[in-house]
Amino acid sequence: MSETHDHPTPAKILETGLAFWASKTLLSAVEMGLFTELATGPKGYEELRGRLGLHARSAHDFFDTLTALGFLQRTGDVYANSRECDLFLDRKKPSYIGGILEMANHRLYGFWGHLTEALRTGQLQNEAKGGGRSFFEALYADPARLKQFLASMTGLSHGANLTIARKFPFRDYKTFVDVGTAQGDLAVQIATAHPHLRGVGFDLPEVASTFEEYAAVTGVAERVKFTGGSFLEEPLPKADVVLMGHILHDWDLPTKKMLIEKAYDALPAGGALVVYEAIIDDARSQNAFGLMMSLNMLIETPGGFDYTGADCSAWMREAGFKVTRVEALVGPDSMVVAIK
Repeated sequence: MSETHDHPTPAKILETGLAFWASKTLLSAVEMGLFTELATGPKGYEELRGRLGLHARSAHDFFDTLTALGFLQRTGDVYANSRECDLFLDRKKPSYIGGILEMANHRLYGFWGHLTEALRTGQLQNEAKGGGRSFFEALYADPARLKQFLASMTGLSHGANLTIARKFPFRDYKTFVDVGTAQGDLAVQIATAHPHLRGVGFDLPEVASTFEEYAAVTGVAERVKFTGGSFLEEPLPKADVVLMGHILHDWDLPTKKMLIEKAYDALPAGGALVVYEAIIDDARSQNAFGLMMSLNMLIETPGGFDYTGADCSAWMREAGFKVTRVEALVGPDSMVVAIK
């Protein structure tokens, strides 16, 4: 009878340490519009290389790497998109999420090269390093870029938004406000699933036209309206349910608590606050995406960080909420619900 022994290997170390190889391969493919090109139909090697303007030395390796990683399919020398890439990485489809990847390629990829400095100094490492204008200041000043970015955020959050609309008991409420609404997909999905509800999308005034266009296209414009304002400087619109998606992690602890207190003030007795993002598991050992998102907040913000469900629940109780619960959504996202 033979015995087997588990011996340590460096495989996981090497896979993770060199993970940027796979990441940059995908990001470059998105940058060049490879998946949009293939969305029109499979293409042979020479045609695809020519349409993308790639040098012959490395094009085969590039396409075959994407195939080995599962992003392309190959029959002979003809390449096609995987189902996921055809749906989510074709720029001409409304389901496109590549905007966030384009931003990661053009911005975050370089800034994360300074993670060691950020860990040692506690200082952000993006455009605002040294007093420059922040990414979001520049973004909100450019209507075309802002519209594209807001649409990409919809793609990133759409699955969680659908799940919230399905899982949360909106039947018990009449009104809601989505704070930091962006394009408004969360508000749209809630209103679509619950015709009795009326809602407000609350965000900076520059977002208004993008929100209103999306609400009109999705058929909920009569029940979902936009209100412009700064959640940092103004009271939140009053409603039975206040929702904050991917908002709290941008800010330091005093600002997190202030926003939760504003939500409390905006709610009636029995009203609910729903906070959702990549909530870190309480043991801080499972949700690697949430933990890395917190590192990303180190790179991107002066004081932002991600947090556990227990952390958020404690802040909610401190603000006066009596009952809280944490519920998983999709992927790394969870929601923390508090009842006033």
